[in-house]
Amino acid sequence: MINTISIANYRSLLQLVIPLTNLNVVTGANASGKSNLYKSLRLLAETAQGGVVNALAKEGGLDSTFWAGPETLSKRMKSGDVPVQGGPRQNRTRLRLGFSSDDFGYAISLGLPVPSTSAFALDPQIKRETIWAGSSYRPASVLVEREGAVIKMRSDRHWEVIAQHANSFDSLFSQIADPVRTPEVVSLRDNIRNWRFYDHFRTDRDAPARQPQLGTRTPVLHNDGHDLAAALQTIKEIGDAQALTDAISDAFPGANLNIAIQSDGRFAIEFSQYGLLRPLSGLELSDGTLRYLLWVAALLTPRPPPLMVLNEPETSLHPDLLPALARLIIRASKSTQVWVVSHASGLIAALECSQDCNSIALEKQLGQTKVLGQGVLDEPMWLWPDKGI
Repeated sequence: MINTISIANYRSLLQLVIPLTNLNVVTGANASGKSNLYKSLRLLAETAQGGVVNALAKEGGLDSTFWAGPETLSKRMKSGDVPVQGGPRQNRTRLRLGFSSDDFGYAISLGLPVPSTSAFALDPQIKRETIWAGSSYRPASVLVEREGAVIKMRSDRHWEVIAQHANSFDSLFSQIADPVRTPEVVSLRDNIRNWRFYDHFRTDRDAPARQPQLGTRTPVLHNDGHDLAAALQTIKEIGDAQALTDAISDAFPGANLNIAIQSDGRFAIEFSQYGLLRPLSGLELSDGTLRYLLWVAALLTPRPPPLMVLNEPETSLHPDLLPALARLIIRASKSTQVWVVSHASGLIAALECSQDCNSIALEKQLGQTKVLGQGVLDEPMWLWPDKGI
């Protein structure tokens, strides 16, 4: 489980350090920074997939993601005694992303390249990466370190250089993952690659989830939900079938879900409701009903991931369905770490009824995203490996 996440110099996240538990609920007003926090998590996930540079390009380039305010906000600026103003930067501009768990920690620093004649002169470069043992960074706890093109690992009490010409656009996860020499790299890479993000389920008339689809065993629902019927059938056969039945009954008393297997091998949803003489097909379901079934398939996965991030899961759901969804999320948090980013007060209140819920309320202060009520002593200890470089 991730205990701490830290983001620096990413849009409104000038310096954000957040403690985490199994169930985390991120709230806040519009433009408070919830989307930026969510996007920073996606960027962290892309490091293990080898796509962090491309992901930044899709956001308009690294330079456009940097904090747009002054390098530091003085007390007099915060109090309003003097206007917010900047000056010459004292440190190099870096985007920093990192997290830690009880076992390992990881941090990556990205910056712009030195001026050159290359056609890729605006491509972000990975300046530094560090993997350390334990929940907090200390120089003595570092296991693998990458600075520029050089990657080295700790071998007993010595450092061993294992790469001298690492690509500046590829994470060390893509270049030195060896289960024998660097097992911590493989362990972290596989963990991050198994993170799941659900932020856009289509429920329009032509949504793939409404259509019969060829079915194969599906322990993990795809992030677009096209394999919904197969995922639900998989839960029935190798997952918790009773939990599936209970989740349907909790939201729709008297309803029954069946997956019809057509002659051509396609799987189709049949949803029976109390008072109707025939089951409804996927094409006939309301947007809210279909979206609830998608969340059921995602949250009752027979293969729980180390981290599952749900972005505004209340979309298209009637308020009466939010308590049932909250109970599903709380149940899932017993076997996987869950992040929920939400605007819905009903869902937030239901989740906060769980004693394990870690509520993170964000607010903006002079354009900077902060955790509401978090003082200096409340912030987890966090040190950046390249601070000041």
